[in-house]
Amino acid sequence: MNRNPGMNMKFKSVGIKNNSGMKRLVRYIWEHNRVKLTIVGVCLLITALASSASGLFLYMLTARVITHALSDGFDSVLPQFAGILTAMICVYAAGVAAAAAYSFIMARMGQRTLNSLRKDMFARMEKLPVRYFDRNKHGDIMSYYTNDIDAIRQFISQSMVQIVNTLFTLIILTCYMLYYSIWLTLVVYGCAAVMLVVVKNIGGKSADRFVRQQHSTAQMEGFIEEIANGQKVVKVFTHEDRTLEDFRKLNAQVRRDASGANEYGNIVMPILGGIGNYMYVLLAFIGGALCMVTGAGNFSLTGFAPMSVAVIISFLAMSRQFGQSIAQVSHQTSMCAMAFAGAKRVFALIDEKPEEDNGYVSLVTVKRDENGALVETDERTHHWAWKHPHHDGTTTLSELKGRIVLDGVDFGYDEGHQVLYDVSITAEPGQKTAFVGATGAGKTTITNLINRFYDIQDGKIRYDGININKIKKPDLRRSLTVVLQDTNLFTGTVMDNIRYGRPDATDEEVYEAARIANAYDFIVKLPEGFNTMLTSDGANLSQGQRQLLSIARAAVADTPVLILDEATSSIDTRTEKIVQKGTDMLMQGRTVFVIAHRLSTVQSSDLILVLDHGHVIERGSHDELIKLKGTYYALYTGAFELE
Repeated sequence: MNRNPGMNMKFKSVGIKNNSGMKRLVRYIWEHNRVKLTIVGVCLLITALASSASGLFLYMLTARVITHALSDGFDSVLPQFAGILTAMICVYAAGVAAAAAYSFIMARMGQRTLNSLRKDMFARMEKLPVRYFDRNKHGDIMSYYTNDIDAIRQFISQSMVQIVNTLFTLIILTCYMLYYSIWLTLVVYGCAAVMLVVVKNIGGKSADRFVRQQHSTAQMEGFIEEIANGQKVVKVFTHEDRTLEDFRKLNAQVRRDASGANEYGNIVMPILGGIGNYMYVLLAFIGGALCMVTGAGNFSLTGFAPMSVAVIISFLAMSRQFGQSIAQVSHQTSMCAMAFAGAKRVFALIDEKPEEDNGYVSLVTVKRDENGALVETDERTHHWAWKHPHHDGTTTLSELKGRIVLDGVDFGYDEGHQVLYDVSITAEPGQKTAFVGATGAGKTTITNLINRFYDIQDGKIRYDGININKIKKPDLRRSLTVVLQDTNLFTGTVMDNIRYGRPDATDEEVYEAARIANAYDFIVKLPEGFNTMLTSDGANLSQGQRQLLSIARAAVADTPVLILDEATSSIDTRTEKIVQKGTDMLMQGRTVFVIAHRLSTVQSSDLILVLDHGHVIERGSHDELIKLKGTYYALYTGAFELE
């Protein structure tokens, strides 16, 4: 494709000096479809040969049939006419068959390539750290799967085929024209050079604006998704007019970019058409002059065929097709620029650095043999152990007890913005540890560090005496269950959403988990009970019911460590007391971390930590902190509020 000079000039004109997106996309398509692309290339060559043969047939009809028919009569040229007609039918039939074949192959190949791209993107997205989603809007990420993929689809299904077909056509036409007349071929290439200048200076601006349109459309779609998700907040604060104004600005930017792209794009074709008309007249004039000057027998100046009216007529037809081919390429380059810009964004996502995991300690299910020793098993025994390989080749199993220790932990989400300062916590097995403090004090951050959603800057976090950096992240997270304040339910039945905590859970285990979370009674009253379909993040349920399903999901997971992050904040006080009984059953024998604003939910905790701006300022049981008469006492007695 890069052999086309117009294409190279075009891409430089739109500022795509770094053509990594173009090379990467073409290489990706080739690596996934080598055989099919080879077949398509052969079919395109046949199609180009068939479409370029019109000038040749026109010459043969004029020189061998019409000229002789005028002097000798039609009967004398009937065999030649029949032969040419048969050849035309065969050639054009082959062209149609080849075009049908490559169209069918490209339709399947294009979707296969897009399918592979989407799988690669999603697979990498699933491996990205939480920090990536903190930095990027969800709407922008969605635009990779919509705008960018659609631009690539248009390139594969239309532009790529059109450009390759045009390249073959230009090469074949050049060979034909050189055979007939070197001088007329030079005239054609002189006019083609003018066309390329137009494409570079005018069409290039169109492609640049098409790329801008792609980016501004992605911003607008991200804004629409954000507002759609936050409609209740918009209405509560009556920000409809302000939101509409923000949308108008984004929409106006899309209009400006799209208008600029189409204005420049629409003007290119008429200009190229005009140049093509001038070329047509110029060729007729020069061809006629050469025909009169050189005569039919002079081969040295005109090519390998004697100059004649038949040569001029066929050459005019080929020059018209040559000019149209250049115009078609110029029309496709804007689409190519959008596709390559989209490919650059798509491959940037695929190339994002995945979440690092250098752990080698794994979590396994165990049981005790007749000697009382731990042995690994595939049975579900509700007992786990850390499988720890050593440098000497030996492996030890140490029982998972749930002892978590934070020792002098410092952490900041961004450089120069520290969130936690020298935090030290010891959570013993089966102990309930509560975090209390104002928003931004660092409560949720601590639980995110235990999950290794983020890595600490300094200090140590040990899990049963093992540095959590040595534990494989999937195994670490399988030993923990988190119930978040913001509930996420997925499209599926109630049963599916609870079973999300443990896919191999039986129906009875799901029912029991629902009972523990006090969700069973309201679930069975739903139209189809546990088989009720949930959509739009459980919009057909109340916030409290959604939270109860989230707690049931945690119950069915049956992990040794449980983290409750404002888990009962959306449940009324009466329901909270009932749920608390269920969670008390769930917490037995487990290490539990509780984050809560309602101090009534943390009174029974074995250890309460009061945080202020990333510092642990008080620690102890409820009674100990009340006797201390410090910050916790002031919070409990209402001397001041958490917020």
